Amino acid sequence: MAELIVDFITSLDGYASAEGWPGWWGLEGPEYLRWLDERPEAILLMGANTYRLMSGFAAGSTPEGIDKLPADEKNTFAALTSASKMVFSSTLEEPLSWANTTLARGDAIEVVRAMKADRPGLLSTIGSISLCRSLLQAGIVDRFRVVMFPVITGATGSERIYDGYPDIALDMITSRTLDKRMQLVEYRPTVLEHPTSNATA
Repeated sequence: MAELIVDFITSLDGYASAEGWPGWWGLEGPEYLRWLDERPEAILLMGANTYRLMSGFAAGSTPEGIDKLPADEKNTFAALTSASKMVFSSTLEEPLSWANTTLARGDAIEVVRAMKADRPGLLSTIGSISLCRSLLQAGIVDRFRVVMFPVITGATGSERIYDGYPDIALDMITSRTLDKRMQLVEYRPTVLEHPTSNATA
C-alpha cells in the first residue's frame, strides 16, 4: 500500500510564496538542496494551477520580475520533469506538454485512495493548496511535512496555506534543522471533529 505525504514549503507565517521574493525566499542552502535530491522517489500529485505554473518554469519561463532562474532552481525543475506526475483537472487537455505527467479527471480523493490501495511506494503532493486540503479533510494523508523558512511575509505573502483547513492534530514523527536556518517538521495528521481537551505532556 502506498503512503501519501502532503508536502509544503512555507514562510514562518504560513505563506507558500511572496510578491517580489525569489524562489525559496532566496534562502536555500546546500543542505536543503541535498535533502531535496535525496528524498525517496515518489509519484507527484498536483492540481491544474500548480501544473500550469511548474510546467511553465520547467519549459523556461520565469516568475515576474526575475530575468532568469538560478541554477539550483533549474536543476530542481529538471528533476521534476523526469519524475512521475499526476495532475487532477477538468480543464486541461491531452496531450500534456510536461513529460511524464498523467491527466486524471475523476474525483481526486477517490483516485488517490485507489492509488494508495493498488501500489506500493510513495505519493507526494507538490503545491496545490486546495488539493492538499481535500486530501487531508478526507483523512487519507499518512504524513504531513513542512519546511519552514525563516521569513515572515505579512506585507507581501500570497497563497496563504491553512485558511479553510479543518482542525488537525499533528503527532510529530521527526524534525530537523537545515543549513542552520530552515526547520523541517514531519507529522502524522488526524482530522478532528472538534478541538480536543486532552493535553499531552
